[in-house]
Amino acid sequence: MPAVRAVDRVIDPQPVIEGAGVHLHRSIGTETLNYLDPFLLLDHFVSSNPEDYEAGFPLHPHRGIETVTYVLQGEVRHKDTLGNKGRIGAGDVQWMTAGRGIMHEEMPQVRPEGIAGFQLWVNLPAKLKMIKPRYQELRAAKIPEIKTDDGATIKVITGAVGKTVGPVTEIAAEPTYLDIMLPPHTAFTHPITQGHTAFAYLFDGAASFGRKKQTVGHPRLVVFGNGDEIRASTETQMARFLLVSGRPLNEPIARYGPFVMNTREEIEQTLRELRAGTFITA
Repeated sequence: MPAVRAVDRVIDPQPVIEGAGVHLHRSIGTETLNYLDPFLLLDHFVSSNPEDYEAGFPLHPHRGIETVTYVLQGEVRHKDTLGNKGRIGAGDVQWMTAGRGIMHEEMPQVRPEGIAGFQLWVNLPAKLKMIKPRYQELRAAKIPEIKTDDGATIKVITGAVGKTVGPVTEIAAEPTYLDIMLPPHTAFTHPITQGHTAFAYLFDGAASFGRKKQTVGHPRLVVFGNGDEIRASTETQMARFLLVSGRPLNEPIARYGPFVMNTREEIEQTLRELRAGTFITA
């Protein structure tokens, strides 16, 4: 019999202000939960008030990580010092591998519907921290959506649900990233590789998770223990949540804002390059 993963912790997101004044709710990357190997940060942004998000994230650097931006509502425009630029709108995903270094900006656009979505930071293993930066930018139409016999709707960004495979590929952490909607009175089960870190971020409704069917209301981060599969179910309310898993790196981390390396010396080298103007290479 597959071992159902138990709920290990339930985390309340914390309000934070980042960038030039963007209001966010953070559940990974706080004093309560600093690191969930290989995941470094999870931010949930949602507002219909332009003052909460219009200042955006002006030009800033990253090294040693991947950032995953998933927009539910509104639009974010981006550009970088390597010449890349574009926009992601409702249902779109940008998976950016910062690698050895990138300077970019992300600017939410003021629209009547406001803005909503998520940003997840994924650590890179030591052997890949200095690779060439790259983007995987996916429009909503390219992200497969399936419906189960029980009525669940699942968007598969990366990983697999049955024979449906997400379009994001070649990621070191071997991640699963699903957007799941369960109507009332619906059950959902999904296999997760033994030893992989797994969490659900419930952002709408309420659901029960784990073998003890612990009921959780939104917004909450649910961290799972080890096992073979995740189980979730609903009663009178619907639920919508992200289900994310990945292979832990089990490596030391040295962290300084948007830089995540393995040693303090590597962080100091990064800062020296920033000061000398050699951080970005052609």
